[in-house]
Formats: sequence, structure tokens, C-alpha cells
Amino acid sequence: MLSEKGLHGLEKQLQPFLLLLVKTANAIMDQDISNYPVFVVYQEEEAAGLGLPVVAADATPDKWSINVTTLEELAAKKVVAMENVDRFTSVYKTNEGAICCLVWHEGNAQFVFIPATDAGTAEVVED
Repeated sequence: MLSEKGLHGLEKQLQPFLLLLVKTANAIMDQDISNYPVFVVYQEEEAAGLGLPVVAADATPDKWSINVTTLEELAAKKVVAMENVDRFTSVYKTNEGAICCLVWHEGNAQFVFIPATDAGTAEVVED
């Protein structure tokens, strides 16, 4: 998992893409694809099979790739256990106005909510 310092560095790298991520999340919700869009942020190829590409690794300084997926896909692929779906949706709803990211780093994954208006702070949620 990323340390607090690592998360803040990642947030700064994502800052130029926040508007794109917000528009992508809104499109997913507006088209009734899902109420729970999730951005998979990764450097390792093991996470590459989740979702659809949004930002290529060569666009970020530390080679982070960003894909967009949904809670439904994460549950179907058992990334989020079915017994945790209700808890996930509850936490997601309490972070309105934030971008939900599933950050894969060094074989570990963690959910992070990054405020769409201020990338200087993030709420880390352990699953």
C-alpha cells in the first residue's frame, strides 16, 4: 500500500486528469451504466484487465495508468467480495463529490477517495 506521502504524491500526479475523471464518472452515471464508477490506478500489469483505459502510463510522471470500471465489475471479478458490496456503497455515498480510485501498488490494493475539487487531501478506506 502507498504511504500517506505516496498518496499525496499520487494525488498531485492525478490533478491534471481530475476534470477528465469527473466527466468520465458522470458519463457512466448519466448513461445508467453504474452509480459506482471506480478508477483503477496502477503501475503493475496485474490490474490492467480491470475496466477500460482512460489515461496511459506515459502521460504521468511515475507511469501510473488509469482505467475506469464499476463496482459491478469489481464484484463480478471478486475484487470486492459480495459481502462487502453494501458497505462499499455506503462509503461511496458518503464521499459524494470525490473520485473513487482503486490504487494497486506493489501487489496491494486500496480504495482512495480524492475530492474532485481539491486533490490535496484524500480519504483512505481499508477493505
